[in-house]
Amino acid sequence: MTTILGMVFNILGSLCVLLFGMKLLSDGIQKSAGEKLQKALSFMTRNRFFGLFTGCALTMLIQSSGATTVMVVSFVNASLLTLEQSVAVIFGANIGTTITAWIVALFGFDFKISALAVPIFGIGYLLTVLKKFRKENLGHAVMGFSLMFVALGWLSEAVSLNAENMSFLGRVQDLGFWSFPIAVAIGIAVTALIHSSSAMTAIVITMAYNGLLTWEFSAALVIGSNIGSTVDSIMAAFGSKDNARRTALVHVIFNSVTAILALIFLKQLTIIVDFITPGRAEVAITYHIAMLHTIFNVAGTLLFLPFTTQVARLTKKIIKDSPEDIPAVYTFPFPDLAAHESATIPLVSVRKEIQNMADNTVEMFTRIQNGLAGDPKEFVANHYDWLEKEEGYLDQMQEQLTSYLLKCQKLNLLEFQMNDINSMLSIVTELEALSDECLTVALFIKRVAEKNLSILPEDRERLFPYIGLVQQLLNLVHSHLGTMDGELSAEQFATARDLEERIDNERTALKKVARKRLEEGNNVKAELLYIDIVRKIEKMGDSCFTMARLMGERRA
Repeated sequence: MTTILGMVFNILGSLCVLLFGMKLLSDGIQKSAGEKLQKALSFMTRNRFFGLFTGCALTMLIQSSGATTVMVVSFVNASLLTLEQSVAVIFGANIGTTITAWIVALFGFDFKISALAVPIFGIGYLLTVLKKFRKENLGHAVMGFSLMFVALGWLSEAVSLNAENMSFLGRVQDLGFWSFPIAVAIGIAVTALIHSSSAMTAIVITMAYNGLLTWEFSAALVIGSNIGSTVDSIMAAFGSKDNARRTALVHVIFNSVTAILALIFLKQLTIIVDFITPGRAEVAITYHIAMLHTIFNVAGTLLFLPFTTQVARLTKKIIKDSPEDIPAVYTFPFPDLAAHESATIPLVSVRKEIQNMADNTVEMFTRIQNGLAGDPKEFVANHYDWLEKEEGYLDQMQEQLTSYLLKCQKLNLLEFQMNDINSMLSIVTELEALSDECLTVALFIKRVAEKNLSILPEDRERLFPYIGLVQQLLNLVHSHLGTMDGELSAEQFATARDLEERIDNERTALKKVARKRLEEGNNVKAELLYIDIVRKIEKMGDSCFTMARLMGERRA
């Protein structure tokens, strides 16, 4: 009993160090990549082959297909990726995850990298404490890499037991055909428990290297781990929009179907691997397992890739559109699981949602612009109620997005990411202020209609160029809010500043005209209302310029 308990604790301890090392490596690389990792999203959206390549490369880089799929589900939920685009990225992630098996097979045993692990860890630690090099995140990645191989060495020792202590494995492996479904079930359960198919593959390779697992039984465990790896995408989809849940379903369907096919043709699959891989399976078991993992995932991807559109359609039939996708009350839940995988994910998602808020604000502004040009009574009948409801919705957006961004501030962020959050908090505030000004102008137009006042034709002619300047400034800001960097160039900011100055000058000129008419005895109510409209339009310009300034400062 003591021996078994010692074995269990040694395995658990080694596994925890392995998972911690992989997490440290993943986080360090993601933060070292910084904005470049964030901009990888643009490659995903080109076509299925770019999506496949991006999913593969990203997973190889961050050493976690779970992190990649969680990222993809979050991007789909934020409408940054379509369902169809996400399919190829998920296929690529399954290929990318095979790199871990090759690292373990090539360096984990035959080449004793564990002997170099301590000095490698020391180099990584020095990179984290020597601030002048500014390589702290790279240092974390190096430390994580070394810990992975320390853990593999410990794991190898922990499972290197005699046949008597591990006799239960022999009994499972001797059940004939049923041993393989059981192995798949074990692979699913363990992978779902530890949230890492890469770690599960490393465990299988380690046990096979120590003679505890047969070749075909190891293959079945690896196949099962592919299904178990879908647990992260399933968890990320909870509470998400329909397409995000469909994306998770794509991952489940792809991994499950390919696993079932691999299990049915397991004998033929192992024969192909034995033919391709040098050395007999009994001698070079680690390379055979790594090769099987690669062939299994590549073959599954080649089989499914031509049918990405059909797979997406299938998920739409299984998960029907729900009316809750356009709720009466706005909610934007914080993706805790996605944020745990990478702080980049919630930041990219919220930037897209701010773009949606800007879209709504632009629509309010456009209706106000048309209202000033047309009949006030017709405007009130067709647009006022909508504007009032939309302004209330944007108030909810500000509250939810502000709460979301404050949660983002508590993540382990880089300096530029923290600056981004501060800018986005201010932009959200300005967008809500702009919507308030739009509703106020709508109220003024309503008063014009109710009191049978009128805006003189010459006043309308003066207002059109004035509000047109604000529209130009708003369009400039709006067109760049949705970009991956969300910044204005020096030339664009100079344009924004020029527009803001022209708006201020035009406001002064319009107010002088109105005051002169007041002195001449014109309708006091009409002229004061006109001055209020001029002042509110100028405040809209102020909000737009504040956002432009924030976007210009981000470049600096």
